[in-house]
Amino acid sequence: MTMQMLIGGQDAKAANDKTYDRHDPVTGDVATTAAAASVEDALKAAKAAGAAYAEWSKTGPALRRGLLLKAADVLEARTEEIIGLMIKETGATGPWAGFNCMLATGMLREAASMTTQITGEVIPANKPGTLAMAQRKSLGVCLGIAPWNAPIILGVRAVAMAIACGNTVVLKASELCPATHLAIGHVFREAGFPDGVMNVVTNAPEDAADVVHALIGAPEVRHINFTGSTNVGRIIAVEAARHLKPVLLELGGKAPMIILDDADLEGAVNGAAFGAFMNQGQICMSTERFIVHEGIADRFVEAFAAKANALPAGNPRDKVVLGSLVTLAAAEKMDALIADATAKGGAVIAGGARDGAIMQATLIDGVTSNMRLYQEESFGPVKSIIRVASDEEAIRVANDTEYGLSASVYSSDIQRALRVADQVESGICHINGPTVGDEAQMPFGGVKNSGYGRFGGKAAVEAFTSTRWVTIEDPGQHYPF
Repeated sequence: MTMQMLIGGQDAKAANDKTYDRHDPVTGDVATTAAAASVEDALKAAKAAGAAYAEWSKTGPALRRGLLLKAADVLEARTEEIIGLMIKETGATGPWAGFNCMLATGMLREAASMTTQITGEVIPANKPGTLAMAQRKSLGVCLGIAPWNAPIILGVRAVAMAIACGNTVVLKASELCPATHLAIGHVFREAGFPDGVMNVVTNAPEDAADVVHALIGAPEVRHINFTGSTNVGRIIAVEAARHLKPVLLELGGKAPMIILDDADLEGAVNGAAFGAFMNQGQICMSTERFIVHEGIADRFVEAFAAKANALPAGNPRDKVVLGSLVTLAAAEKMDALIADATAKGGAVIAGGARDGAIMQATLIDGVTSNMRLYQEESFGPVKSIIRVASDEEAIRVANDTEYGLSASVYSSDIQRALRVADQVESGICHINGPTVGDEAQMPFGGVKNSGYGRFGGKAAVEAFTSTRWVTIEDPGQHYPF
């Protein structure tokens, strides 16, 4: 069966009946056949969202809240179905897919709670007899472009708060998980949202640039949010700037975990394993660099290597910790990173082998700045260990990257940890916790080449609304002429 798009509340084929296949990265079988949108289809979705905006933007918070809560219930009920889709399309493990549904359900409920928190303020006016206010107003149609790696979390995040604020949306699905992203649209439809409030467009990889270009340029679209690579984010930001449209970007990362010499060793190892290898390291916040004080380095490396070597990797349908990378090409990149690092003096102390798209949890000790692994985002389960002699050197290494999304510092001395954390350039930092963490109400985003703007809670209200100045004045006021 071909998965059809969701446009104006209806299932929609591509205008030219074009489809494309997404293959299971483990078995190679066709996981999904989906409609392959043309520019015409993309514009149709934008128009449907634009037509729905006039009424949706006037709805009260109670109606929006009730529908978002219903969507959360529907998503929760469809968890097993969605787990199956994620496994087939992305090679994710069942626990990761289930966590996606759990957190996304929380995001919908958080968005529901925020419908009554879209507040303004009264501002003192110099003009006598004037009441001046700043109001938060919805924007129009919001375009959300979501990735495959946490498809339910990031797909829901791309649309939930926008809808809560009175906007309508078009979700541009990832080419690597069309059925998973379409499931979000079906959740909203089943929850009873009016036609056109939520639209989902799927496209073949070769058409992605044209479809995105058309959606950004569509006159109905007034805001874009994108989660994905820094290179693509740059292209989207430039294109949006041509149309003077605001963008929220959450891009790549090279998250450091700094382990100081007074850290709780067992806690650091456990946090390191989770941060590095959850979803095979295919998370924007994944710990990419372990910056370890030399006073604890040998003990940390020995314990971490033992932990990593004990993590089973295999078919995500089996009981494993690491499933498949999203494509064979992604797995082959891991080989290249390992080869480059070992050729330049790095030592593989855990893992290092793969079977097709399935890669073992891999650690490389002795990573230095001339290695690809030092600077490039691996977006996989190959991680670097960098030994340092002082807090100052740890901070320098942590900041020696173009990225700045998440970071972590482990220390038993909280004041010391805070001093170090305060100097790390990142939008997120956890003390004595892993770099991977998300909650629906938290301001989520990065600095430097990890993007700008914030998802989550009040920060998302600011992102998905504009501020309008309104006055109520004395019609009999004096004028100079």
